[in-house]
Amino acid sequence: MSKHIHIHILGICGTFMGGIAVLAKQLGYKVTGSDANVYPPMSTQLEEQGIELIEGYDPSQLDPAPDMVIVGNAMSRGNPCVEYLLNRKLPYTSGPQWLSEHLLQHRYVIAASGTHGKTTTAAMVAWILEYAGLEPGFLIGGVPQNFTESARLGGGYFFVIEADEYDTAFFDKRSKFVHYQPNTLIMNNLEYDHADIFPDLAAIQRQFHHVVRTVPGNGLILMPDNVPALDEVKAQGCWTPVQCLGDEHNSHWQAKTLRADASEFEVYCKGELAGVVKWNLIGEHNLQNGMMAIAAAHYAGVELSQAITGLGEFKTPKRRMEVKGEVQGIRVYDDFAHHPTAITTTLAGLRAAVGDERIIAVLEPRSNTMRMGTHQQALAQSLAVADDVLLYQPEGLDWNLQPIADELCASDESGADNNNKAAIHQHIDGLINEISKRAHAQSGPCHVLIMSNGGFAGIHDKLLAKL
Repeated sequence: MSKHIHIHILGICGTFMGGIAVLAKQLGYKVTGSDANVYPPMSTQLEEQGIELIEGYDPSQLDPAPDMVIVGNAMSRGNPCVEYLLNRKLPYTSGPQWLSEHLLQHRYVIAASGTHGKTTTAAMVAWILEYAGLEPGFLIGGVPQNFTESARLGGGYFFVIEADEYDTAFFDKRSKFVHYQPNTLIMNNLEYDHADIFPDLAAIQRQFHHVVRTVPGNGLILMPDNVPALDEVKAQGCWTPVQCLGDEHNSHWQAKTLRADASEFEVYCKGELAGVVKWNLIGEHNLQNGMMAIAAAHYAGVELSQAITGLGEFKTPKRRMEVKGEVQGIRVYDDFAHHPTAITTTLAGLRAAVGDERIIAVLEPRSNTMRMGTHQQALAQSLAVADDVLLYQPEGLDWNLQPIADELCASDESGADNNNKAAIHQHIDGLINEISKRAHAQSGPCHVLIMSNGGFAGIHDKLLAKL
């Protein structure tokens, strides 16, 4: 039946919409789609699945009319295809709504939400279930390295989804995750973010409570102890059992680090030692992501010992502290960090792992919230642990990075001279030259951490070539 139904997706090359295209194709629908720029890696992944891609939004792509148009959340009024489908009353829906009605209603859904760590935690849960032979389906906003794709139907009952609080579509301003009806909901953390759509933290908390209201009484909510923003969400009403991760004597889940960089830690469940995770990830934030994944997988029926062993074989998703290469002792990392808290935890993890070896932090403030300058007060402090900080000031940034650089260059408590600690660049080539110069300035190992939630003009490969 479904193979005769034609779905057309507007904005198909984003990770989420591209994932929906893959799932619809695997369900047997005829799938086509368009985007302003049809670009790899998503375009390659879609073409391999036999999905026809159209560049641009000429309304002729909707004639003859598809059975359903799925509208990505990057589409707005004024887009030629949007105006055409509204004028002609073509049937349309959002990605999250379509997913809910055609796939998630029939599955046990495990959703990973929070300001930070959604992609990584969802990838960890999917991998542990896969390791345990449960063949989960998943839709993750990045490419998990334990798998070859960012979305698949899977052969089992479980479906793991990265639960994003960003809005659903131009006609539905609720958060995407409100549509997912999770059986198990992970709420990793909660901070103010997405200043382009949320006026304040309370507005985000309202959306988180919308999703809490949809978790059934026979499901599970996982959250950390002592995070006031999440405690306030729970206090608005909760009808589902809650298990907490923390250091309280009555916390259901606890972790104890055996190495400073959190590359080895003990897992405790209800006060009992369940095993030790040894892995090649670092940082307290990854330890928390990993603990949440173990807890979610265990509730889904995976033995604790198996979940712990499986997590030890987890590979971090692309762009999460991903090592891009090493030249003459200079190691280059790619990381998605785009919020002061994520920057702080990422740098703290790297510092714990490398001791006093040199760290050069390179930041492109690219997310909507960053471009608006919402987090500028906290930015200098979040970068302070690095030895050198190089800031990229792209065209169209609404604020000046100079105060950040000035704060980083001011003397620290020890009275050390930090005059040259930070610099700003407006051109990629100049930035690459300066990274190279600073990396070669001293002998001994050096770690270059490049942080952006975009492609950053291919800086990683250009830098490695230069080095």
